[in-house]
Amino acid sequence: MSAVPRSDKSGRAEKPSGRFRRMLDRLSTSQEDLESEELQEDSQASGCTRISECTDRQIVKVTGTLRTVTLRPRAGVPALEAELFDGTAPLDVVWLGRRSIAGIEPGRKLIASGRIAMSHGRRVLFNPKYELRPLGKE
Repeated sequence: MSAVPRSDKSGRAEKPSGRFRRMLDRLSTSQEDLESEELQEDSQASGCTRISECTDRQIVKVTGTLRTVTLRPRAGVPALEAELFDGTAPLDVVWLGRRSIAGIEPGRKLIASGRIAMSHGRRVLFNPKYELRPLGKE
């Protein structure tokens, strides 16, 4: 019996399954990869679209964790900007005319919906409808 992973019909190597192997995989994976995997599972479980699959002008419902929140004026108008990450890609969420919103802070999970726009090569969601996720679920 060898420790070399078997190949399936598509030519890809299968990961050996088993409780011990899964434990070793989790221990050898970086914290960032584990968090990214959890966010992807949460996104799938909530029925939201993955950010990496969002295209320009598409109406979407996405979920993830806010990485950063900054106040950055756009054309002289205050704008609260946050970066939402779901484990697949980042999304800039922008509330125009707002200096702050209660509950919008780094580390907070939320669900946002609206129409995706592309700005300077990044996905942006302007003035989305949003729902803060309960703190107990984090």
